[in-house]
Amino acid sequence: MAVDSPLSSPLGPPACEKDAKALQFIEEMTRNAESVQQRVLAEILSRNAQTEYLTRFQLNGATDRETFKSKLPVITYEDLQPEIHRIANGDRSAILSAHPISEFLTSSGTSAGERKLMPTIKEELDRRQLLYSLLMPVMNLYVAGLDKGKGLYFLFVKSETRTPGGLLARPVLTSYYKSDHFKTRPYDPYNIYTSPNEAILCPDSFQSMYTQMLCGLLDRHQVLRLGAVFASGLLRAIRFLQLNWRQLAHDMETGSLNSKITDPSLRECIVKTLKPNPELAQFVRHECSKDDWEGIIVRIWPNTKYLDVIVTGAMAQYIPTLDYYSGGLPLACTMYASSECYFGLNLNPMCKPSEVSYTIMPNMAYFEFLPHESNLDSTGFDFTHELPPKLVDLVDVEVGKEYELVITTYAGLCRYRVGDILRVTGFHNSAPQFHFIKRKNVLLSIDSDKTDEAELQTAVENASHLLREHNASVVEYMSHADTKIIPGHYVVYWELLVKDSTNSPDNDTLEQCCLAMEESLNSVYRQGRVADNSIGPLEIRVVKNGTFEELMDYAISRGASINQYKVPRCVNFTPIMELLDSRVVSAHFSPALPHWSPERSQ
Repeated sequence: MAVDSPLSSPLGPPACEKDAKALQFIEEMTRNAESVQQRVLAEILSRNAQTEYLTRFQLNGATDRETFKSKLPVITYEDLQPEIHRIANGDRSAILSAHPISEFLTSSGTSAGERKLMPTIKEELDRRQLLYSLLMPVMNLYVAGLDKGKGLYFLFVKSETRTPGGLLARPVLTSYYKSDHFKTRPYDPYNIYTSPNEAILCPDSFQSMYTQMLCGLLDRHQVLRLGAVFASGLLRAIRFLQLNWRQLAHDMETGSLNSKITDPSLRECIVKTLKPNPELAQFVRHECSKDDWEGIIVRIWPNTKYLDVIVTGAMAQYIPTLDYYSGGLPLACTMYASSECYFGLNLNPMCKPSEVSYTIMPNMAYFEFLPHESNLDSTGFDFTHELPPKLVDLVDVEVGKEYELVITTYAGLCRYRVGDILRVTGFHNSAPQFHFIKRKNVLLSIDSDKTDEAELQTAVENASHLLREHNASVVEYMSHADTKIIPGHYVVYWELLVKDSTNSPDNDTLEQCCLAMEESLNSVYRQGRVADNSIGPLEIRVVKNGTFEELMDYAISRGASINQYKVPRCVNFTPIMELLDSRVVSAHFSPALPHWSPERSQ
């Protein structure tokens, strides 16, 4: 029930006193976005004044915006690699941050095929926790009664490693789930999970998923919301249920736990709560044995009010499948974050996915925005120049325009290009709201993987070497992220030039080409294939000769210039997909898993 509080917010009546304070905080930050940004920048520059990085650019203790912008260059990850390598190799001097680097957060973006290492400091956990604490107070404005049940969230830790200097390197969510902020979080009736910590923290992905699904089924009438980080993760859980419902039903019927659950603390935790429940087992068998899984989420979890998943950017491709399995439940995108920094939240989380806008919280970091135009990237700005191109401050962005996000963080990143392209949709008070457009230069993505055009080109080139013994070569190629089946997989269309028809590439050769392409892709892709089971085997579809000429004719018929036509390396346009698939003469899948290890190549 909403409270009549002196802290009532313009966002709406808060559900409780704690919510009222959170909503008031959002109002204060967004009303005073400009002064908060000035304060944040001054704090960052003041505390890091003596670091090697800031000293190099002779700020001389200055904390004002003008000096900062005139002296510090806009940078990319590659510009920072020498400093990051020194920290990773054990240099503990104040290189980027005056506060000790506590660990590295591994980004889903890659550099030279390896995950990027983002330095962080302990207090950043407090900042992330602060943003998390604002999510439910906002959601409670739109959905009542969430304190009367639980959330079934499929959350996982991923592999971690140590750098040569001994610092942990792991994904940001793994860092958060393993922190005391998460493990010893205070009781909150609005934020109770069906999954115990032991299940979330189990490093074995099968055991973790199995027990989280089992707990979710046992609590099926109490579940009010289902979620995962990405849409692909929730669909992977549904696919897991399709493959394992018989064993899950057996466990519920007998009150005994699957022998494959061998993690001692996890097994002990689940066995304590698992009791024979033949009625529930029969219900699960009845629903899951049907051929039609449409609406399976609301059939099994009938009180579900919404799905909490990211469906913006590359994840939008999963919306139709989520709608099918959920019977059209609302899809809530609640927050916008990355390994580098947590940025903001969606103040209207129950809006349509196409209308999702994130409000940047000005206390999280210092934000700047590089105007993004198609001709801007082609000019090839030299960002190491003394005077970088003019960036726009947070409160000065213009509605309707697109920008690339640039951040300066407490952990020591200065004027760092995140690579996200955002479109301004409006303002909440003086803080802008952005629609996420895309990750810059990403061509293919199934889960957290991000493959760009250069990587795909290299993979095709490496794989095509195997065609030489057949005196054949790749004439043209195009790609597509196929998510019709879970897990999704990369499809690459090849048109071949075969000089000797009696020695054309056979199935074994083309399967090895698939594997060679996978071996050439970055470590995030290979981890998705090997450890996370979030990406299926890569597929090469060989098309008839002349197919790509037909594609050019089609493009020209729609107004493309014959002089400027260039084969797009990725396609999602249905007519082109249909044309390509109608010309396929053979299809081949990777026959094995590519090599992957948690250890970074040095």
